[in-house]
Amino acid sequence: MTTIIGSGGGGKGGGGSSRSPKTTPDSLDSRQYATVLDLISEGEIEGLVDGNKSIFLNGTALQNAQDEFNFEDVTVYTRNGTQAQTYIPITSGTENERSVNRPVTQPVPVIETITDDDVDAVRVTVSIPSLQKINSANGDTLGASVRLKIFAQYAGGGFGDALIDDTISGRTADLYQKDYLITLNRPNATDNVDIKVERVTEDSNDALLTNAFSWSSMTEIKYAKLRYPNSALVALRVDAEQFSSIPTRKYLVKGVKVAIPAGVTVDSDTGRIIYPENFVWNGTFAAATWCACPAWILYNLLTNTRYGFGNHVDTAQIDKYAFFAASKYANALVDDGFGGQEARFSCNTTIQTAEESFKLVNDLLSVMRCQGFWAAGSLTIEQDAPKDAAYLFTSANVTEEGFNYSGSSLKTRPTVVVVSYLDIDLQDTAYEVVEDHDGIAKYGVVRKEFSAFACTSRGQAARIGKWILYSEKYEKEVVSFTSSLDAGQTVRPGQIIQIADPVISGARKGGRIKSATSNTITVDDTANTDLTFGALSRLYVVLPDGTVDGGLETEKLIITDITNGVITVDRDFAATPNANSIWVLESLGLGDNNIQPTTWRVLSIEEQDNMLYTISAVAYNASKYAFVEDGEALQTRDTTNLDVIPEPPEDLEVLATVPVGGTVPTKEVQFVLNGQVAIKITWHWRVPDGQTTKRFRVRYRHEDDNFTEVIVQGTTFDILDAKTGNYQVQVSCISSSNILFSKPALANYTVQGLGAAPNDIRDLSLTPTTDTLAILSWKKVDELDVQLGGRIVIRHDPRALASAEWNASNRIVDSVSGISTQKQVPLLAGTYFVKAEDFLGVRSETETAFEVSLPQPEARYTAKTYAEHNLSTPFNGTKTNCSVVSGNLDLVPDPYVALGYADNLYFIGDGAAEYQFQDTFDFGDTFDFIIRRSIVSSPTETTGILFDARSGLFDDATGLFDGTTSDVVNVVTYFRTATAASPSESDYTPWAEFVAAVVQGRHVQIKAELETTDELTNVSVDQLGATLELARRTETGTGTSGNAVTFDNAFHQTPEVIITPTNLGADGFVTLTKSTTGFTATLSGASDTGFSYTATGFGRAL
Repeated sequence: MTTIIGSGGGGKGGGGSSRSPKTTPDSLDSRQYATVLDLISEGEIEGLVDGNKSIFLNGTALQNAQDEFNFEDVTVYTRNGTQAQTYIPITSGTENERSVNRPVTQPVPVIETITDDDVDAVRVTVSIPSLQKINSANGDTLGASVRLKIFAQYAGGGFGDALIDDTISGRTADLYQKDYLITLNRPNATDNVDIKVERVTEDSNDALLTNAFSWSSMTEIKYAKLRYPNSALVALRVDAEQFSSIPTRKYLVKGVKVAIPAGVTVDSDTGRIIYPENFVWNGTFAAATWCACPAWILYNLLTNTRYGFGNHVDTAQIDKYAFFAASKYANALVDDGFGGQEARFSCNTTIQTAEESFKLVNDLLSVMRCQGFWAAGSLTIEQDAPKDAAYLFTSANVTEEGFNYSGSSLKTRPTVVVVSYLDIDLQDTAYEVVEDHDGIAKYGVVRKEFSAFACTSRGQAARIGKWILYSEKYEKEVVSFTSSLDAGQTVRPGQIIQIADPVISGARKGGRIKSATSNTITVDDTANTDLTFGALSRLYVVLPDGTVDGGLETEKLIITDITNGVITVDRDFAATPNANSIWVLESLGLGDNNIQPTTWRVLSIEEQDNMLYTISAVAYNASKYAFVEDGEALQTRDTTNLDVIPEPPEDLEVLATVPVGGTVPTKEVQFVLNGQVAIKITWHWRVPDGQTTKRFRVRYRHEDDNFTEVIVQGTTFDILDAKTGNYQVQVSCISSSNILFSKPALANYTVQGLGAAPNDIRDLSLTPTTDTLAILSWKKVDELDVQLGGRIVIRHDPRALASAEWNASNRIVDSVSGISTQKQVPLLAGTYFVKAEDFLGVRSETETAFEVSLPQPEARYTAKTYAEHNLSTPFNGTKTNCSVVSGNLDLVPDPYVALGYADNLYFIGDGAAEYQFQDTFDFGDTFDFIIRRSIVSSPTETTGILFDARSGLFDDATGLFDGTTSDVVNVVTYFRTATAASPSESDYTPWAEFVAAVVQGRHVQIKAELETTDELTNVSVDQLGATLELARRTETGTGTSGNAVTFDNAFHQTPEVIITPTNLGADGFVTLTKSTTGFTATLSGASDTGFSYTATGFGRAL
């Protein structure tokens, strides 16, 4: 490949291509300047935060962080709004322009003189016909430059340094004019001023360079000289070339200086007031300074007479110490949410429009969560900040309507809050979004927008959002009530109060003080008040000055004892409470049974008629501050036991109670129901220690029946007309809300019913009335089934109590009515047994015994003792239908039983089963005598063996279980007598039943009948006997010596005879011969044969 490179061509001589001259565009235009004067604020203010860097034109800082100007030819004047501030030399009053039209050359400057003393400034206008340079080489028209200086001279004192040193650069082919403003600073007001314009650039002698200029005119300016005292101002003079219109202006300033307490300092960067630790303010103020404290800003507005409310409110009427307290809380450091700290509340705002004072004051109060109100003739504020209770309310110091509660639906409460605030860096509104994630999950997004007044901090905006979410969620419940004069005049809006409302808590925990000492109070009502307390329980009382003692965490009143309504605390009261003042008990240390008063923040107090006040308050939680500011969990108070599931009852059982008219406790109480005897059982349980349950749910059923449910008050429940069989019972404690139930306590009880054994006979006693009779007495039986249709069974065992047995005893009298308490019985030695028997035939489980040793009012003679069991051949008498078995006398089977006609044994009515005593006793004459029986018998099974000893199948067995304890057997004794010397059968009296009796006769025969009322139970007589006793008697009379004396009635045995002679000598004696029928007494040595006698012996022959 061949490459041909050439140059030129075409034309003659090979010349290059042609070029046209170029002209630089015009770059100079005549300039105009705009002057603006902005009223920033009432004065005095601290001023711009950082000079020109705090001025923003169209959103751009006039000077950047590197101290470079973002705009040219901008003149700034500031005044901070002092009373004596100077005027800004920018606002003209009159202007006088005069023509100069003189060229300015390097060798020859131009000078003009100002003779008018009132001229404050001059505007020098220079004109440049054209400014350009032509390149001789190529013909291009380029820009050029020219430098000039302007000087001022006062009173001919010489020109000093140049006031203006400016180089005008660029290109213009047309006339270009430029103004220079010179402010005159005369040392003396009357000095003449010379203005000199000097050319620095050499004059041009080159036709290709044109840069000549002339001073075309001078305008004399007389300013209005307006100082605008007490007004903070910023004046700007800007080159109109840089803006298409008057630029927007923003200024970052430290605002109005306000009075702050003496002794504190201010953070110069944030405006936060720094209070020294443990600072105590003496009420004096330091010099006014800038700060961002909302409390002192508001105080300034309220007290300032020029721009505030000071002409309407006397400073002495403002509670400055309330503002001081609010300021300390507002300026405390909190987490800003981004790793740093900042003041809790800062106020950074401009008030640019007229506002109603009420609205403006409330806006400023809202910055620091305060509310203002008049109280006792002064304006004060209360801040929503942690504080202790200022007053106590219970049902005792409100009207009978009590406490009324209201709230809003949870579904309408916001779950997202969008807080708008001024972002200083953005110079615009920013938005902080705070969300309640739990609320969103439950109710969805419910949005609320809020404009944070005076807020420029994102952290503060976030705290405001959290506060709104908290308030909307937890502070929607409002309580209102009406109270008396003393409370209404003491309580103030914004204060914290405690309410002990038994409707909410489920228990009365407060009232009025009945009396008080230095560390005790006596409560007004112990019957209806829950005075349960634990180790941490506290007392609150209202003192005579209206304050609450025990409310401060550092000054608690810890309860040490409560006895009989007297509450004792661990320290003395600050002052002894008055009678009828209010007390509240906070029960702690009781687990689920803790009860604390509810806490509320007062919203309003409204005076009513009759010296009553209606108070409204919103729910208050002291932990909300840490929740909002530090993210700590909310703490809840135990304000009620209505939501506590109670513990189940304890010791559930059937209670042994004493029946009406009775004396012995029993679990099954009998009573008359519709004319019939019925059973009542009373269930009883115990409330767990520390629990105050008063209502219970009882569920019960009999056997497999359905459960019956009832609600009862108290800890007992009666089941009336209880049926025999098993009862299942479930008892649950009911919470004070009547909604929640404890787990049930379970118990079973088997009702014996009317078949249950009656109680044992009590207080058995015996009182002899004759030699053979006595009265047996006992306490009335409680059971109605014994009193109505029952009976009292009386038996006797001749043995001493230690060896006597019920089953070996025998009936001695007929049973008596169950309502009886006495019975006349034969008087016998040995042991009396008594049992109660109900109308079903069920007897007491244990017999009641009474042992008797026969009284001996006078000597007796036992003429005969029968012991049939001790005969050489036991029971050798005549036996009918009975026989001797193993030494005992037993019944024998009915001879017809094998034919199926009768019972196995001889029952009463089946025929005689008897034994006649072996011997007939002959007294030798007819006598009155006492006959007493002695029997020991017991029941035995007809099988002859005990149940446990049997073999074979259970169903094939018969008889009684494990031996016999039955009292169905009995032995009855009879006697008959005859008076004939040798009686025949017909001479005897009929047989008569006896136990102990006085009998008359000579010949005595005795028999016993054996009986049983159970065909399976035999009677076995172990001992069978009787005694015949003659009573001691005495017979007296007179006789003579040697003559026989015959007794009126013969004695059974020869009696003892005592002779008393009428006159027997010293050596005399008596010879006595005696028998059962009489005696003969012979007196020896007696001067008189007469005597008297006394005969004492046993028996009276008839």
